[in-house]
Amino acid sequence: MSGYLRRLATTGAAYTAASILSKVIAVALLPLYTRYLSPADYGAAEILFAAVVTASIIVRFGLIEAILRFYYKDDEDPAQVVAGSFAGLFWLSTIGALVLLPFAGPISEALLPEAEKLGASATDLVRIAIGGLWVLTMWEFMLTLFRLEERARAYFLTTILNVLAAIALTVVLVVGLEEGARGLLLGSYAAGAAFVLVLIALQWRRLSLRFDRGLMRRLFRFGLPTMPAEVSLYLLNFVDRLIIVRSLGLAEAGLYSLGVKFAQAVNVLVRGFQLAWPPLAYSIREDEEARRVYATVVTLFVAGCAWVVAGMWLLSRWIVRALADPKFFDSYEVIGLISTAVTLYALYLVLVVILGRTGRTEFNLPAAIGALVVNVVLNLVLVPPLGIVGAGLALVASYVVVLALMYVFTQRLFPVPYEWGRLLRVVFTVAALVGLAELFVPTSGALGLLIRAALFAAYPLLLLGTGFFTAGERRWLARLRHPGEVAAGLASLRTQPVAVDGQIPEVYEVERRDEEALDR
Repeated sequence: MSGYLRRLATTGAAYTAASILSKVIAVALLPLYTRYLSPADYGAAEILFAAVVTASIIVRFGLIEAILRFYYKDDEDPAQVVAGSFAGLFWLSTIGALVLLPFAGPISEALLPEAEKLGASATDLVRIAIGGLWVLTMWEFMLTLFRLEERARAYFLTTILNVLAAIALTVVLVVGLEEGARGLLLGSYAAGAAFVLVLIALQWRRLSLRFDRGLMRRLFRFGLPTMPAEVSLYLLNFVDRLIIVRSLGLAEAGLYSLGVKFAQAVNVLVRGFQLAWPPLAYSIREDEEARRVYATVVTLFVAGCAWVVAGMWLLSRWIVRALADPKFFDSYEVIGLISTAVTLYALYLVLVVILGRTGRTEFNLPAAIGALVVNVVLNLVLVPPLGIVGAGLALVASYVVVLALMYVFTQRLFPVPYEWGRLLRVVFTVAALVGLAELFVPTSGALGLLIRAALFAAYPLLLLGTGFFTAGERRWLARLRHPGEVAAGLASLRTQPVAVDGQIPEVYEVERRDEEALDR
């Protein structure tokens, strides 16, 4: 058991390094961006970023998910898969962008109804976003090549250099030229386009523009059914902003989007888990052992995420004061809620893997659609009276729904003995800490910060006092007093395999949200 957990921690840290650094850079620049951007500008840019991701999922038609599977199939030529899939994505994204361009005006009216509050033309912003659709789709493909070849260093360097270039260009456009939302969009997609073109040039010998109909039919047959579930799930993170814009305005959408950005502290953990968990989970051949490992991993992962979630609830006011302009202060109201929703999403990903183990992936779609319906209805009901807090509550509720549905489906197909007693200890501990702080602790000043920080630090001690940790876990925690031994043990795991027969489990890739596209 401990070997599986160490592998999960090690591979998770390796996979998520680029995401962590890019998010740290993005958050560090929030004081600058929020000073030079109005909430309406920030809200408009974030809505279009999310719209581009949604459109890219549709335009890809599941091809990237299919590549990750077909590249490893014995009866397929990997070189042909790479060349043919590039041609397919190139033409699909190019045609998609060209078809959308004449409709930039109507799209801007639908997505940005308060265009007069923006410094730039809303139609111009949508045209930039349509160009970004091509850039994002091809960027995802080029990064997929690094992942297929397990070129982790190239993946890391390319991702970070792209983030740094985008940020540098964005700072020039937003701060130096005062381009507002237009600067955010141009900075991201212009830098991304340059990197995509360079990567295509470097890989050109492997690529092709010839549309291979036979290969495309096989890829579409596998990938296309994954698209509806992926779109439905991602819409949970897009439709709320549209409803906020229609009900409250672009400025409130900007506050909500900033709250989402701050909640990325939990996303860092989720991202590492998302990439490291499937290879580990699928590598466990024996069903009974898999059940035990799954239950323990869920418990410990929830405990870790809950600590970060507690910190976001307790310290959200000070986080916003430190990293954002005062006009964005009200965004603190949703940070705790969105952090909670992100953790629930991570638990959903655990259940996606279990469905993959059973082969019954068709249950993804009804669960995702059910959550989307709940999200839309609750946003329409809660946003007008409660503002962005209503949107946060709707997001949490929708993830509870998708999690509950997936739990019912998976328990019928592959029952897992989850450790409900330990999980309840985590929930009650976090609820007690947050409730105590909100009822009795000041919401501003040094004293409030110190007391809340102390409550945050007390979380693991409270878990220890409630008997949460097993004897084996307590022994492992005791080893942390000797970091040299821990580092040596983790280093020994680097040569261990992280997947079954070199394959990447495709069902999990369907649920990989395009977070890098939103790391600004």
